[in-house]
Amino acid sequence: MSKHLVDIDEEALRAARARLGSATIKETVNRALRQAGDEHREAVKRRLDLLAGTDLAEREQAWR
Repeated sequence: MSKHLVDIDEEALRAARARLGSATIKETVNRALRQAGDEHREAVKRRLDLLAGTDLAEREQAWR
């Protein structure tokens, strides 16, 4: 783990702490970052699953 010096919006931090139930700034930031990453991975997975289920033969005919 590395250290970073950042300016943090205090109101956003309070809201995130309340939402996540975290006790420290470090815990809040790490949990929020993990949650954002998880949500992104899930969104990408849903889109790839949708694409995998697409009938590409229909699209091939559309270009002719």
